[in-house]
Amino acid sequence: MAGSSHGHTPAAWTGVTIAFIGFLISGAFTVLAEPLGFVAGLVVVALGGVVGLAMRAAGMGKQKPPTTPEAPAQS
Repeated sequence: MAGSSHGHTPAAWTGVTIAFIGFLISGAFTVLAEPLGFVAGLVVVALGGVVGLAMRAAGMGKQKPPTTPEAPAQS
């Protein structure tokens, strides 16, 4: 798995870090029984996904391998 470079990009690290912080926020406010803080943490989790996708779209995600052109059909 380590050879596939799965998730070893700035987009992946940033998105997961933001989502993790959101989970921490939601967990803390769950213990404190504060629904508004819990929902705010869920918003941060969703924001992590949006930031990760935006960074991938900006070229900071895993690059797709170049495609090889198909050989012309012989008749």
